[in-house]
Amino acid sequence: MSLVEEEFTSCVTCCCYKLLENPAINQVKSKGTRDGVIHLLGVLVKKYNHLLGASVKIIQLLQHFEHLAPVCVQAVSLWVSEYGVRSIVGEVMREIGQKSPEELSREGSGVRAYAAFLTELAACIPAAMLPSISVLLDHLDGESYTMRMAVLEVMGEMVSQVLSGEELEESGRDARDQFLDTLQEHLHDTNSFVRSRMLQTFTRIVNKKALPLARFRDVLTLTVGRLVDKSVNVCKNAIQLLAAFMANNPFTWKLSSVDLKAPLQKEVDKLKEMKDKAKEQAPVAVIEAWELWEAMEPELLQTVQSELQKGREEREGEEERVEETALAAAENIAHLLRNNKYRQAVSLTLACMKTFPEDDLFVVSGGEEEEEDEEDKPTEEVVMAVMALIFKGPEKSSESGGVETGNPQDPPLPSSEPGDPSAAAELLSKQEMLVQYLRDTHDFAVKIEEAIAVISTMLYWKTTSVVQEAIDFFVTVSEFGVSQALVGVRRMLPLVWSKDAGVKEAVVEAYRRLYLNPAGDSQRAKAQSLVQNLSMLMVDASLGTIECLEEIIFDFFQKKELPPAVLQLLWERFTGKLSSSSLERRAAVLLLGMAARAEREIVFSNLDTLVSVGLGEKVQEDFQLARDTCITIGKIADSGKPKPGKSSKPFRLPQDHQLFTCLTNAITTGLLSQDLYWLSFSEHAVSLLYRLSESPDRTCAHILRRCSALLLEELSKEGEASSQSDNSLEEKDLSQSQPSVSGSLPSYLLSHLLSLVGCVGFHQVEHLERSVSAELRRRRVEKEEQEEERGGRGKAGAATRRKSKAGDDTLDEEMGLVGASAEDTEAELIRRICETELLSGEQMLSSFVPLILQVCNNPGKYSDPQLTTTACLALSKYMMISSEFCDSHLRLLFTMLEKSALPSVRSNTIIALGDLTIRFPNLIEPWTPHLYARLRDDAPSVRKTAVIVMTHLILKDMVKVKGQVSEMAVLLMDSEQEIMALAFNFFNELAAKDNAIYNLLPDIISRLSDPENGIEEEPFHTIMKQLFSYITKDKQTESLVEKLCQRFRTARTERQWRDLAYCLSLLSFAERGLRKMQENFECFGDKLGEEAVYQSFITTMGKIRRGAKPEVKALVDEFEHKLTACHTRGMENLEPGESQPAPISTPASKLDKRGARGARSQALSTQNRNDDSDFVTPRPRRTRKPAPRRQRAAITFSSDEEDEESAGELEVESETPKVQTPIQRSSRRTRTKQ
Repeated sequence: MSLVEEEFTSCVTCCCYKLLENPAINQVKSKGTRDGVIHLLGVLVKKYNHLLGASVKIIQLLQHFEHLAPVCVQAVSLWVSEYGVRSIVGEVMREIGQKSPEELSREGSGVRAYAAFLTELAACIPAAMLPSISVLLDHLDGESYTMRMAVLEVMGEMVSQVLSGEELEESGRDARDQFLDTLQEHLHDTNSFVRSRMLQTFTRIVNKKALPLARFRDVLTLTVGRLVDKSVNVCKNAIQLLAAFMANNPFTWKLSSVDLKAPLQKEVDKLKEMKDKAKEQAPVAVIEAWELWEAMEPELLQTVQSELQKGREEREGEEERVEETALAAAENIAHLLRNNKYRQAVSLTLACMKTFPEDDLFVVSGGEEEEEDEEDKPTEEVVMAVMALIFKGPEKSSESGGVETGNPQDPPLPSSEPGDPSAAAELLSKQEMLVQYLRDTHDFAVKIEEAIAVISTMLYWKTTSVVQEAIDFFVTVSEFGVSQALVGVRRMLPLVWSKDAGVKEAVVEAYRRLYLNPAGDSQRAKAQSLVQNLSMLMVDASLGTIECLEEIIFDFFQKKELPPAVLQLLWERFTGKLSSSSLERRAAVLLLGMAARAEREIVFSNLDTLVSVGLGEKVQEDFQLARDTCITIGKIADSGKPKPGKSSKPFRLPQDHQLFTCLTNAITTGLLSQDLYWLSFSEHAVSLLYRLSESPDRTCAHILRRCSALLLEELSKEGEASSQSDNSLEEKDLSQSQPSVSGSLPSYLLSHLLSLVGCVGFHQVEHLERSVSAELRRRRVEKEEQEEERGGRGKAGAATRRKSKAGDDTLDEEMGLVGASAEDTEAELIRRICETELLSGEQMLSSFVPLILQVCNNPGKYSDPQLTTTACLALSKYMMISSEFCDSHLRLLFTMLEKSALPSVRSNTIIALGDLTIRFPNLIEPWTPHLYARLRDDAPSVRKTAVIVMTHLILKDMVKVKGQVSEMAVLLMDSEQEIMALAFNFFNELAAKDNAIYNLLPDIISRLSDPENGIEEEPFHTIMKQLFSYITKDKQTESLVEKLCQRFRTARTERQWRDLAYCLSLLSFAERGLRKMQENFECFGDKLGEEAVYQSFITTMGKIRRGAKPEVKALVDEFEHKLTACHTRGMENLEPGESQPAPISTPASKLDKRGARGARSQALSTQNRNDDSDFVTPRPRRTRKPAPRRQRAAITFSSDEEDEESAGELEVESETPKVQTPIQRSSRRTRTKQ
């Protein structure tokens, strides 16, 4: 049958399309049916004129069946590749391109199907779509972002698969540039999904190495700008694109701007030198003389004619006498001709023809007879011939007549052939390419480093996917040797403590990729590379960084991922067998300590080596190494945490161990040293003594005696030297030396002694409350177990006696009183020792109390900063021992906090007071306002320390939080970015506690808007925006609306009115909040005359109106009309029925009480801190009877429960603990003593 009727074809195609409409056609089990239908349709399209019908039907199927997009892509690509029907692609694209933007904006699934179809088809057959891409360009300006993404992705596939490579024709390059321009423009698209998709498209282009090198800088700059995009997905994809740039960069494997800067400058200088040299030696372009002659001949002929027309006498008057030779005159004529001085050249020629009539230069061959006949009248032809001979020279002559015209200022010289410049030009071209390559490489590295600074801040975002992408990026840039990569690698370390398992695993995997696969040919070479990389992380690392790195190293050693060669190399570095610097030795010993956490024998089996090398005879050469050695040795001590199961004896070294001898000698001999690191070494050494020695108190007492004796000996030497000297000048020089004690002892010696005394006192308390208490408990448990075993073998009479008391014993055991009573007895014993014995007159520690107090009480006499700081720390550590000693010296410590001129003293004091607050909360509670006052300290370091300490105390419920927390709110606008970030973090953490911000907001508003102690209006608005963002519950909002409205009654100034109205405008409330505002209209109605107050209420009404129901909008309009009437006419002009506020029932006693409150709860005023007489010790809080409520002035508003209805629903603030808290409690039960 040669011809098939159209009806029959339609019947077959309808059946095929009905089969494709089945949703199961996409499944694997329907593959045979799907392929058969597609091939059948392909035959119909190719042979039976079904092309137009197929294209229309595909559009209809996509519009109604979204699941058919992959099937249609498979069909069209197969028809193009196997049946050669390329024109169907253009028909389908034309049908999609003709869809109007309005139609696409109404369609949902249809648009998604079109977009999926175009995107997948471009991935399969981009070359077939390229000729028809213009029909889709109109959708780039449409409202449908889905279609924009599809068209842009089609362009991206064409660039990456078709328009790539260096063999493109000119038209292909133009099309590629146009596509890339469009893609770059849409990196700033208004829709975040489009921006994100464009970044993904460029990532594919870069991965396929299809991005031209000339575009690298522009695209990279745009990508770095997208790192600060408000969309998280855009930021994540920007990081991925930057990582792709790094992995596929065409420059070098090591991208460090620091390392590239020197080679670039060197090559630039070399290029400049080559250009200067080439400029000097460059051959002058040779222009033939006849070419110049032909150019000047017409004008020169006119000049000759004009000169010959002059009379002879006139010419003779103008002609100058020729006093030179014929050759010199000829050169002069040629020079005049080159400089376009034709008249002078003609005049000189005529003169020379008279002066040298027989010279060959001025005689034209063939014209001698003519010249003899008419020598008085030279013709134009003769003059032109003579000048041509002089300028051009005789034809085919290169000796005397040839004249080069390379430089107009040079005289005519015999022409010479220039050298071949091709080699020099080639070298210059190569040098220019090298400089351009280095410049592009340097610029690329600089852009990557700019991106690193931004991405490092993303490591602590709440979005896990962004954090993981940032971690992967830093791994990539580290592998390429970017100089700033180490910043990000260190910054990600704290994430090892993240609660998100994905983030923690990403950090560990990142360090595994960076450090567990080092380059090297042998195991030792790999170990050296690994140790070197880890050591670089330890350089200048903080204590927190080292702890985080220890967690990762512990994980590596625990999983046996580090080879034994690493440990061997670390020991060689530490002992000096392998040449290494002091930094590398310290890093090695710290890494050994980290490994010992996983395997204790690493340090324990080499303890003698550690002692002899790190704490031996050369200890005074490097106290930092000695300190790190103490840290590593401390890893073999017990962790202090109770182990499950049967308790065992604590690990202690014998008292005569070499370690304690070396530590004693190192501390005592280093006391006289001025090394700055002796203080940190002595602290770790004393801590190690208390952790490993059987009798640390005796050892430390011996050390203190030796140190005291050394200082007394030094003092006596200074005294003898001063007594033998009678020279007043020498005495004057001595007095002008560094600050000293009693005019003779250097202050650093006393500073060392006080620091050592404070460390011993602190660790003695820690030893008692942790080690001794744990040992008492262990012995008690062991004794009870022995008694139980002995009692099991007893007689039946004992069993009968136990049975008679079974009831009481069982009741005591059930209530937990047996163990608790014993633990209380042990705790009371420890407390009594601390209170009555440690600082008694018979103990070594008590002998240093007068010295500490003398230095602290006389800051003018002892003005050395280090001495003052160590004395302050020693006093605070002594105060940790006894509550009685603490109570008696609290005023001194707070005076130093308030009056000291040294920021270091104030910072250390507030840290110490934070510890004292945890240990003796009842003693510190009356002084809490003075702690808050440091939040307004002039020194940024003190404010930063105060924020950290107060954050810790407040979040741990150790300090009662009331309106004084407004001092923390002020720091949200601090000039220091770090302090501001700490304040933001505090309120974020505080907001996690239910109702905490809600309870504090009224007091914060009152204090910050106070006319005397408040802040400016603009900072107030910024702070309130942040605080009100934490109010999310409807009940909190409604309660705040009522409280803020009622505070208008007692607000005195217009500024307070504006602040309260602004705070109301920040709340997001609906109908119930509006009704609360209507009920309290009488409170603020008379304040609406103030324009700012009125505008704030209008703003509030506008927020309520948006998205509200019609009935709520009616209430808003009515209330807004009331506000406007009040604003324009005033409250007294309102009609009686116009305002119907709900009556507020407030007891008179409550109002009187509120009005009689004093202002004692305000922050400590800075104006009243000039002398010690104003610094009065507050009265301690009474515990037997509840203290009366503090009174406040009427202008200060409290957050006490004014609404009894919300009191039962909202959480109230926690009370200050009433117990003495040990430094580290290891008991199994929490006890409370009143």
